[in-house]
Amino acid sequence: MPLAKALELAQEYDLDLVEVAANARPPVCKLMDYGKFKYESAMKAREARKNQAHTVIKEMKLRPKIDPHDYDTKKGHVVRFLKQGDKVKITIMFRGREQSRPELGYRLLQRLAEDVQDLGFVESNPKQDGRNMIMVLGPHKKKTEAMAEAREAQAARKAERQQGKASA
Repeated sequence: MPLAKALELAQEYDLDLVEVAANARPPVCKLMDYGKFKYESAMKAREARKNQAHTVIKEMKLRPKIDPHDYDTKKGHVVRFLKQGDKVKITIMFRGREQSRPELGYRLLQRLAEDVQDLGFVESNPKQDGRNMIMVLGPHKKKTEAMAEAREAQAARKAERQQGKASA
């Protein structure tokens, strides 16, 4: 179709003439509402960004001589981080004479890894770094999966509350 006729047709229907494939012979154009197209593509991009998740590395610091209750508390934090789909960097800090006993820190890290193995895996094995020993745990499920599960659980709780109010 000649360009003049295509422009006339676009004006008649109050639409825009948009070039889709400039390199084709002859060039391919399309009649569309360009403002609406831009708005819809911006909404799609915004939705994609909303569902996107960036990986976060959370850090948990421990000492070799840790009390059982404190260990359970720290382990609970590590479990929560892994359930949320985040990586966890566990640091054992040695002070003074503790530096001569790195096996204590190694055993503590191994125990923690065994305790949370159903939620995460050892991404980097324990290694000594000066006064610290470091290990990184990665979650079994991706951050996006964890976020989707959390949203579903929140919607279920909200529905329960609504149902509880309706029956009361």
